[in-house]
Amino acid sequence: MKPRTEQRTGLLSGFAAYGLWGLVPLFWPLLKPAGALEILAHRMVWSLAVVGIALLALRRWGWIRELLRQPRKLVLTTLAATVITVNWGLYIWSVNSGHVVEASLGYFINPLVSIAIGVLVLGERLRRAQWAAVGITVVAVLVLAVGYGRPPWISLTLAFSFAAYGLIKKKLGMGGLESLAAETAVLFLPALGYLLWLGAQGRSTFASYGAGHTALLAATGLVTAIPLVCFGAAAIRVPLSTLGLLQYLAPVFQFGLGVLYFHEAMPPERWAGFSLVWAALTLLTWDALRTARRSRVRLEVAPLPVPAPAREPA
Repeated sequence: MKPRTEQRTGLLSGFAAYGLWGLVPLFWPLLKPAGALEILAHRMVWSLAVVGIALLALRRWGWIRELLRQPRKLVLTTLAATVITVNWGLYIWSVNSGHVVEASLGYFINPLVSIAIGVLVLGERLRRAQWAAVGITVVAVLVLAVGYGRPPWISLTLAFSFAAYGLIKKKLGMGGLESLAAETAVLFLPALGYLLWLGAQGRSTFASYGAGHTALLAATGLVTAIPLVCFGAAAIRVPLSTLGLLQYLAPVFQFGLGVLYFHEAMPPERWAGFSLVWAALTLLTWDALRTARRSRVRLEVAPLPVPAPAREPA
C-alpha cells in the first residue's frame, strides 16, 4: 500500500475508532432494563467470543504460551483487567444514570492525569507548558466541585482508572487484540458466573425481553472489539501526535450528546470548569505540536555523520 493511501487509511481508522467510542452513549440505554453490572458481564463474555474468533481467523495463538510462562505478565494482565472493569462498569452506569457530561469530562482530563502519573510514577520531567496545563486542570476540578456540590468523582475515577490502565498496558507491551483477549479471559469466569447466578435468581434480562434485547446484549462484544481493531489500524499508520489529537473526538461527541441529546443541565459553573479544561488541553496540544515540530527541524538540520577514512591494507 502506498504511503499516502496508508496515511488516509490510518486517519479513517482513527476517526472510526474515536467516533464509535464517542457515540457509544447512544448504545448503553438500549440495553435497559439490564443493570450496569449485567451489561458489564455480558460485555466481558461476548468480547472474549468476538476476539477469540478474530484470533482464530488470524491464527495468532503463539502469544498465549509466552504469556503463561511469564508470571509478571500474568499479574499485570490481571491488574489491567481489574482496572478496566472499574472503568467500563462506571462508564456504563454513568451513561444509564444521566451522567454523560460528567463521564465525558473524565476522558477530557485523562491525558492530563496521564501526564501527572508520568511524573509521580515514572519520574518524567514536565515542560513549563505542561505544568501550566496540569495547574489549570486542578483549578477546573475545584470549580466543577463547587458547581456539582461535590467532587466530580465519576470524572476523576474514569480518568485515573484509564490512565492507570494505559500505564499497565505500556509495561505489558502486548498487541491490542492479544491484550484484550487476555484481559477478557481473566474476566470471563467471574462474568459468566455472575450471569448464571442472575439467571438462577430469575433476575437476568438476557432471554426475558425478546430476541432484540438478547441480540443487543450479545452485540456488546462487537461494540467493544470493533473500535479497538480500528484503533490498532490507526496506531500503526499515523503519527502519535495525530493520534493524540484524534483522541479528543470521543469526549467531544460524548459531551455533545450529553448536552444536546440527553439534555443534561449545564449551569454557568460547569461551563466555567469545562472551559478551563479545554484551555488546558489547548495549551497541552500546542506544546506537543511545537515540540514535535522542533524535533523534526532538529533532525532535518543535523549534520550527517562523516564516514571514517578507509585504512589501507597492511
